[in-house]
Amino acid sequence: MPASVPSSQVRPPLQPQDQIRRLVWKMAIATFLLMAIGSATRVMNAGLACPDWPLCYGTLIPRQQMNLQVFLEWFHRLDAALIGLLAIALVALSVWHRRVLPRWTPWAALFALSLIVFQGALGGLTVTELLRFDIVTAHFGTALLFFTTLLLMGMALLPYQGTGNVGKLSWISLTAAILVYLQSLSGALVGSRWAVHQCLAGSQLCGVMNTHLFGVVPASLMTLAVVVLAWRTPALHPALRRLTYVAGGFLLLQVALGFATFHFHLQVEPLTIAHQAIGAALLGTLVCFTALGMRDRQFTKTIASAPPSPIPTPQSPLAT
Repeated sequence: MPASVPSSQVRPPLQPQDQIRRLVWKMAIATFLLMAIGSATRVMNAGLACPDWPLCYGTLIPRQQMNLQVFLEWFHRLDAALIGLLAIALVALSVWHRRVLPRWTPWAALFALSLIVFQGALGGLTVTELLRFDIVTAHFGTALLFFTTLLLMGMALLPYQGTGNVGKLSWISLTAAILVYLQSLSGALVGSRWAVHQCLAGSQLCGVMNTHLFGVVPASLMTLAVVVLAWRTPALHPALRRLTYVAGGFLLLQVALGFATFHFHLQVEPLTIAHQAIGAALLGTLVCFTALGMRDRQFTKTIASAPPSPIPTPQSPLAT
């Protein structure tokens, strides 16, 4: 007879909320990789390596035409299709378990699915419209919005009990996240129009490039404010404090990559890819801090609005 497994080693089945949360985090990681691959596709001039859509050279796997550029574009589409299937599964699970999940979960999952459908349509237009810069920028902006939606869902479903000491840090972090998002869109516009190359070579589109360069200042200062104020906030939740350390590290790395990318005139592809990837990671970290910070503020309001517990009166020793 097979040896019985000790009851202490038997893992209890996952609850629906845990299943949804794990699926959301897997989708967020896949989306981050998708954006990195998309950046590599653009930098390596592989955006039109597959001349048709949604297939590539009329097949699912273009073996005869396969090279580095075709592989990047093909794998980018493959990852996007996988995320689309996971988004459908997320909606199905959220609706199936809606009675034991927060009420907002199915609606958030449906919103995420609508974003990925819109993202797929933009992906097709980038090919059929021959990498038109506004479509490429919208394509990247929608990917970031989908990424942040997944992060918000994941942090909202995470078991967490605040300490009530976050104060206004969550609003400052939200402002920093918005500025970083806008700066990322500006960077996508610079890349899709090749503004750096055109400005340095012929003084064209310098306004587009300078807008991105000047945009570094408010986004960096607001992110730095989150880090400094969190460091000076006593009894801040350890999870929030760790997120600020991560945000500070990403900020320093992002600024360094930005200077290096500009110095080498975008000629070093890995630097350009890393610059966009770290920007997305910085945005994601600020979004996670904002989500937990808002929950911390909600915890404070709940405690403040709770009715005071009655003070027990000692019972008279004569009462028997």
